[in-house]
Amino acid sequence: MQWSGRPGMLAAMTPQDITKLILRVALKDRAAFDALYRQTSAKLFGVCLRVLADRTEAEEALQEVYVKVWTRADRFAASELSPISWLVAVARNHAIDRLRTRRPNRASFEEALELADPAPDPETLAVSGGEMASVERCLGELEADRAAAVRGAYVGGDSYAELAARFGVPLNTMRTWLRRSLIRLRECLER
Repeated sequence: MQWSGRPGMLAAMTPQDITKLILRVALKDRAAFDALYRQTSAKLFGVCLRVLADRTEAEEALQEVYVKVWTRADRFAASELSPISWLVAVARNHAIDRLRTRRPNRASFEEALELADPAPDPETLAVSGGEMASVERCLGELEADRAAAVRGAYVGGDSYAELAARFGVPLNTMRTWLRRSLIRLRECLER
């Protein structure tokens, strides 16, 4: 770890430096944990804030993320990710989990049900029926596992990590599957 010219400021760390800190955190080294927090907390806070869109909740989530980092740092060595990618994945997945546990405001939801006509108008039915058929047709052109992964991610709300575990592939492979499948779907729908 190198110190910058300014008092109290750390110079930018390399991925290898961050890897060493994570490995020391796995050994419960508090000084390494403190240094890791100082070096990465701004980036991970940004991840939490983007997902949660609420500063207070993002701050709470960030603290919980670092508790997970402290207790699960030993899992980093088994992952195939760069140190920042691993930390970002921990933060992103935790923030997504927080989103899933949010409870909708029941009163406003019930009020909306009273005001809105639940039946779609005829034009909406015609358009959505045609779009759904097109989407299903294009999903049918994908390999079965790719189509199932797309449905899981974008209809079922499964995280990339959950899908990777379900299909028995590395996390980056799942990301590639989904990205390429979405490109193929877009191309198919544009035809």
